[in-house]
Formats: sequence, C-alpha cells, structure tokens
Amino acid sequence: MKIYCCEEHVELALDVFVDEEETFPELRTVDNPERLSTNCEYCRNQAAYLVENV
Repeated sequence: MKIYCCEEHVELALDVFVDEEETFPELRTVDNPERLSTNCEYCRNQAAYLVENV
C-alpha cells in the first residue's frame, strides 16, 4: 500500500495505513517534488510524503 500525501494530511495517511494494514508504515519525504506530478490523495496539493510498507 502506498499513500501520497501533503504535509496537512500526513497524520490522516498514517492513521489510514495503520487501520488497513495493521502494521506501522515507513514515512518518506518525496525527493524533488517538482519532478513528481502526484497530488495528495486527500486534496489537490502537491504530495510531500509517501507512506508505504517496505
């Protein structure tokens, strides 16, 4: 599972991940966000973090 999120929604993304996967995720910052055209999954802001399992 991968969730891209902005700074405003990082806590929500972490909560959703833990609820669905029942494990703790790895939180990574998005390197060079200008190159990434992915938006936050909860709003239209540019993604700043990637919440995922390894």
